[in-house]
Amino acid sequence: MQVGGSLNPSLIRVSNEQNNDQKTSQTSEKVEQKDELSTSEKAQVAKLQTIDQKVKEHEAAHIGAGGSVIKSGANFSYTKGPDNQLYATGGEVSIDTSSEATPEETIAKMQLIRAAALAPADPSGTDYKVASTASLLEMKARLELSQELKDELAQKNISQYANNEESEYNFA
Repeated sequence: MQVGGSLNPSLIRVSNEQNNDQKTSQTSEKVEQKDELSTSEKAQVAKLQTIDQKVKEHEAAHIGAGGSVIKSGANFSYTKGPDNQLYATGGEVSIDTSSEATPEETIAKMQLIRAAALAPADPSGTDYKVASTASLLEMKARLELSQELKDELAQKNISQYANNEESEYNFA
């Protein structure tokens, strides 16, 4: 792999070009390596390929369901197989779990986070933990909203009671 840059350091070009001799020798090495894999190594490669696909589908489900709460794309951890290929064997997606400006907005956000956490067909323990935390934060926001409504209603009742008292005195 060759890395080259121009005068602007933010524009870096990565090139996988190699001369033809290197490409040919590497291709023939890969063919020989595949022929040299034992039955157990071939089974291990097949297992790694399955895991790779499941991990990528799992993280894609989080991203697909998460929408605006997703902070970055998926980050994968890789395992090198007996065929010298890298296979994704773990992954994560960063999400924004901060509260919003109002309880109503926080409630909606936590519902989205819970949906994103539980989106894969096979949620992990961490996924369940994130969903649980989102549920707790949603309940906290609902409690805050309830308290705000209770205080607002109490103020209205006090005002109404004061107005009623004045009205009664006016009639007396």
